[in-house]
Amino acid sequence: MELDNSTGQYLGSVPTTCIYHENFKQLLLPPIYSVVLVAGLPLNACVIIQICMSRRALTRTAVYTLNLALADLLYACSLPLLIYNYAQGDYWPFGDFACRLVRFLFYANLHGSILFLTCISFQRYLGICHPLAIWHKRGGRRAAWLVCGAVWLAVTAQCLPTAVFAMTGIQRNRTVCYDLSPPSLATRYMPYGMALTIIGFLLPFTALLACYYSLARHLCRQDGPEGPVAQERRGKAARMAMVVAAIFAISFLPFHITKTAYLAVRSTPGVPCSMLETFAAAYKGTRPFASVNSMLDPILFYFTQKKFRRRPQELLQKLTAKWQGRITEPMEAGHIGPGQPSSPQLCPMQQKTHQPQTIMSTIVFNAAEASPAPNHSEKESVVSSAGHKVRSPTDPKISPVTIS
Repeated sequence: MELDNSTGQYLGSVPTTCIYHENFKQLLLPPIYSVVLVAGLPLNACVIIQICMSRRALTRTAVYTLNLALADLLYACSLPLLIYNYAQGDYWPFGDFACRLVRFLFYANLHGSILFLTCISFQRYLGICHPLAIWHKRGGRRAAWLVCGAVWLAVTAQCLPTAVFAMTGIQRNRTVCYDLSPPSLATRYMPYGMALTIIGFLLPFTALLACYYSLARHLCRQDGPEGPVAQERRGKAARMAMVVAAIFAISFLPFHITKTAYLAVRSTPGVPCSMLETFAAAYKGTRPFASVNSMLDPILFYFTQKKFRRRPQELLQKLTAKWQGRITEPMEAGHIGPGQPSSPQLCPMQQKTHQPQTIMSTIVFNAAEASPAPNHSEKESVVSSAGHKVRSPTDPKISPVTIS
């Protein structure tokens, strides 16, 4: 069995090295990362394009969703390197800088998604529970952009040490890219890893649960507004709550639980290698769930934004109508193909309406547009397209009619 990874465990001044058997990474991670890349890249690109196309009518939720899709897109762009790395059995030929960048993008996307989903949840809470509050109305999109800027700064500050601890190393005469830190820095990484979990996951997750708890209480009140509009808003908020809770349950919770346990075991002296390998396998086995978040976020967007679900259909209908118009234009212009007679041809509508027995024409008079006003004492005549004379509708004996 191939020996894939190792870690150092320090007992006093004598380090002991545990060898991990991690063939499962070569079988599990490349297929899942490939699915996330193939689905997540176009989905997030479509979300960004659609929101940018409607930038004049952007809501604060759409601003947060745009930044969420941008974070997911940046992470998806880094997946080809990881797919190659794990497919080759933890072989990293791309250099130290690319190793640090890929690890930074993973954790920046992870914690950025958590914070932007928390912003979306808080905005939903304000819109439902405090729709008339002054502090909710102030700022608008500008305030949302400022919040997004603060989120990016916070995420960069939180995850920048990841690029310091993550580095390349040599194992079994092969270059590898360490995920958390090399074995020699396991003890130093432990406080930072715990702080990142608390600040980057536990606090936002608690705030999100508080928002949706208050939202659920508000929606379940019996004295709330009634009517189809109110019911639609309640249903939309309930769907948003369920989907966001599902994303947290699937993507973030298992990953952070197993990561925290692995960090605690890895930095504890005297732990048997078999236990250490078990916790390492559990942590690395939940890493794909955190990556799937990049694919679930755009699905959340389309699931909760009805107007954006209709937009692709409307765009397809416009393109179809435009294409059909290009086909029918030559027919309506009397297009003459090679070998056809040069006599004027009638389009299908003209052939249908030019019947020998009847010709329909409608006479419409608009007194507001007539200048100068006609003399009501005069007898006006109008010649129809069939050559018949009819008397003016101002004649008291004749009212406006349709000549057939």
